[in-house]
Amino acid sequence: QPRIAVLDFELRDLTLKPGIPQEVARTASIKPMLEEELQKSGYDIVTIPLDAQTQATAGFGYLFDHHDIAAQLAQRYDADYVIVGRLHKPSFLFVYLMAHLVDVKQQRLIADYLSEVKGGEKKLTRKGVESLAVKVNETFSGLK
Repeated sequence: QPRIAVLDFELRDLTLKPGIPQEVARTASIKPMLEEELQKSGYDIVTIPLDAQTQATAGFGYLFDHHDIAAQLAQRYDADYVIVGRLHKPSFLFVYLMAHLVDVKQQRLIADYLSEVKGGEKKLTRKGVESLAVKVNETFSGLK
């Protein structure tokens, strides 16, 4: 199975009250939930320390937009693929879980995922994460 690194998701909150503690906590919960779902599917999870991710970025959204830099970071930790994500909150009513799947060797984007979550309950966030994991599985099924 591919070795996948999942980077910490970034919060892009466009609401009138950005960055409230519960949104920061929800954003922080996405990576471990996604790693758990991917492990259930049999993928090897590669851990990249947060400080290494922080050093590799040149600002908000940098790794999300620069697949080559994200791939170079993941390559240092022997990952085959890296998932770079964002929690995009344009409204108080819903958020989007956005994720890029990057091929580390080719340093290119191979899949772009979007999962809508309506409401802020943890179980709804988990459903969104489960949806992302299903999409990752579908991508790898198509690559075989």
